[in-house]
Amino acid sequence: MTESTGNPMASAPTRNLRVGDLLLEHGLVSEEQIEQALAFQRNRGHKKLLGEVLVELEFVSEQQVMEVLAEAYGVPFVHLTPRLVDGKCVEILPREFIEKNHVLPLFLVEGKLTLAIPEPSNVFLIEEVERITSSSVQVVCATVKDIDATIHAIHNRVGNDAFVIDELVNDLQNTEVTVIEAQFADLSDLENMAGDSPVIKLANYLIYMAVQEAASDIHIEPDENAVRVRYRVDGRLYEKMRPPHGLLPALVSRIKIMAGLDISERRVPQDGAITVIIDRNQVDLRVSTLPGKFGEKVVMRIIDKRNSLVSLDKLGFSYPMLESWRNLINMPNGIVLVTGPTGSGKSTTLYAALNAINTEDVNISTVEDPVEQNIIGVNQFQVNERAGFNFSNALRSLLRQDPDIIMLGEIRDQETARIATQAALTGHMVLSTLHTNDAVSAVTRLTNMGVESYLTAASVRGVLAQRLVRKVCPECKDIAPIDTATRNTLDRLADGGPPVETIYQGTGCKRCRNTGYSGRLGVYELYIPDDESLDAISRGATLQELRQLARSGTGYTTLRQDGLDKIKAGLTTVEELLTATAM
Repeated sequence: MTESTGNPMASAPTRNLRVGDLLLEHGLVSEEQIEQALAFQRNRGHKKLLGEVLVELEFVSEQQVMEVLAEAYGVPFVHLTPRLVDGKCVEILPREFIEKNHVLPLFLVEGKLTLAIPEPSNVFLIEEVERITSSSVQVVCATVKDIDATIHAIHNRVGNDAFVIDELVNDLQNTEVTVIEAQFADLSDLENMAGDSPVIKLANYLIYMAVQEAASDIHIEPDENAVRVRYRVDGRLYEKMRPPHGLLPALVSRIKIMAGLDISERRVPQDGAITVIIDRNQVDLRVSTLPGKFGEKVVMRIIDKRNSLVSLDKLGFSYPMLESWRNLINMPNGIVLVTGPTGSGKSTTLYAALNAINTEDVNISTVEDPVEQNIIGVNQFQVNERAGFNFSNALRSLLRQDPDIIMLGEIRDQETARIATQAALTGHMVLSTLHTNDAVSAVTRLTNMGVESYLTAASVRGVLAQRLVRKVCPECKDIAPIDTATRNTLDRLADGGPPVETIYQGTGCKRCRNTGYSGRLGVYELYIPDDESLDAISRGATLQELRQLARSGTGYTTLRQDGLDKIKAGLTTVEELLTATAM
């Protein structure tokens, strides 16, 4: 455990990282405790670093210190156990070196060694490992206690069932796998392969690393001669590994077994779900398989329950828009809609809204497909199309359950739209989503679904349109140059307002995997029809007329305008805003 202040590190953050400052930033210690630790350090003549003294005084735990250091250096923090370690890979370093330096090799994949280390700033140690192993090193952070305990367990365990991914790949590049796939051999053969320990470990590794890297999706995509595994992080896909095509049948079958799907059926799409426990946290995965030219493609959507339920004030709303949104969702009745394309964060916004208005004196019920996050105190119901329990049937039954607030995962058809409108007009608050390009379009979409214009005007209280944009990485954030094309774009976005003088970009560091971006935030457009707009909706005004009325009113901000404010604040970039929104 070190307090990194001056060690050179090629991809380390540009600012000095001091344990005391980091712990203060995270609210884990107080300034008084820092002063006590410094005094203790001086009086005892301690050679221990501040972080170690704080742990000794029991102001923080070793794990808390390691977690903030890992976050600061942009490396994953892991709760290390022997199950995560490739026992054969441990042998790549001398035992004395491992025990002396408290490091542990975990995996060796295509020449890249994943190394558990308690000192993410110790570039000299990392370079020494690279020299000894002739491999590039990817660091993960773990406590000395976990590393030492795992080293002891590995060196003393009998019948080591270790697995090296590179060796697994080589072992499976043989005719046996190819024959099974090509000739559709006995199902029992495929089941045995899928249940083989190395295949199980590979599937677990892919899921575990995806969760550690905060990926939202895992894509397993077969090509003619290889299988491409990609993770979606912050809305963008990047390649994780590329094993050979012969590995596909066993890997897909293992995932199907985990998801309760039929491994004998490879000609039609299948959908399922997996629930796993990672670091004592439950993670749900929605699994979809689709037959393709070179084999089945698998996509797993990751629903990490630690990240799903977010408070409204952390979504990226401006203060005025947040207050307007709070007022809107606290109305006693009506329809409030959230619009945007798939993956724009609509469900996250609705969950945050429900969490904000969830009190003991109201009955909140939801109809979802699927239920992505459990909210204590809210009655949540899962759609089952095969059983005839669709959105419209569920909503009709739900109205007999004395609800105050209803959340529909999506208004998909005319019948659901009509029932939702009637519910809003009879004293219920209805929250739901639509797929439209902007907020105003939601009004005309309801009309196109068959809801009469006057009913739309009487029921719709407001519409929130949203997109997700990547945030500039705070560790490598710097002022960006403004060239002619960017200046012209900024002037168009400003639309006659004050010119933007300063913008920011990420230069690339280890935390953001050299992308310049880390995390995402919302860009919003909130449409609350005024009396003039309600009259226009009631008489069936066109979309263009409604947009013109909205822009001439007060308090209406478009997606682009909200995005420009976030560019000025250094939260995102011009390129991100242009990618996420239409001019």
